[in-house]
Amino acid sequence: MIRQAIYLSTAAITVAALPAQAAEVQIQSTGPVIELSVTESVKAKPDIATIGTGVSSEAKTAVEAMRKNAAEMNAVIQRIRSLGIKSEDIQTAGVSLNAQYDYNRTTRQQVFRGYQASNNVSVIVRDVGGVGPILDALVAAGATNVNGPRFSIDDDTTAKAQARKAALDRAMAQARDYARWAGYSDVRILEISESLRTSRAQPMMRMEMAEAAADVVTPIEPGLVGTSVTVNVTFEMTR
Repeated sequence: MIRQAIYLSTAAITVAALPAQAAEVQIQSTGPVIELSVTESVKAKPDIATIGTGVSSEAKTAVEAMRKNAAEMNAVIQRIRSLGIKSEDIQTAGVSLNAQYDYNRTTRQQVFRGYQASNNVSVIVRDVGGVGPILDALVAAGATNVNGPRFSIDDDTTAKAQARKAALDRAMAQARDYARWAGYSDVRILEISESLRTSRAQPMMRMEMAEAAADVVTPIEPGLVGTSVTVNVTFEMTR
C-alpha cells in the first residue's frame, strides 16, 4: 500500500516523567510511504521434546481413589527420574477427582460407580533420540495416559535472528523495487515491528490404558521445527 503521509505511534520514544499520552508522537513523511509485512522462516533440528504422561485410577470412594492414584503416580515419577530426567524438567500438569456413573437403560437413570482420580505431569526430554523408549518405559511403569511428543528448540535465539534478518532484507529489497518503479531512488525506514511464531513438530500420540510390547519400541521421528518472524516495516520513498 502506498500513501502520501503516515502518522506513527512510536513506543520506543518514552519519557517516564510524562503522562502516557505524551509518549505518542506524530511523524509525517515528505514522500510517499510503503507499508510491507514480510514473513521468513528458519527450520532446524529440535533438541528437546515435551511429553505428557500420568495415571488415572478408579475406586469406590474418593479417598481410596486418591490414595491408589498417588501410589501409582509415584511409581511413574520414580521411573521418569530413573531415566535420567531432572526434577526441574518434571512439572505437574493437573490433578483431578471425578465421580463416575453408569447409565441404566432399564431405569433410565445414572448409577454411581465410584470415583476416578487422575494425576498428569509434563516432562521435558533433552535427548530427542530417546523419546520412543521413554514412552514405552512409562507405560510399562503404569502410566495410563500419554500424549505428545511436542518437539521444539530449547534456545531458538539464533534461528529467530536468522529469520528476522532474512525478513528485513526481503522487505528492504521489495521496498526499493517499489521506489524504483515509482521513480524514486531509495527508501528510508520509518517504523519496524515484528511478531514471532514457532511451529512445533507435534505427532500427537495418545495412549490410554495401554499395554506396551516388550520387544517393540515406539517409533518417533523428530523431523524439523520452524521459527518464523513477521516483520512489519514502513518506508518513505526518497529522491
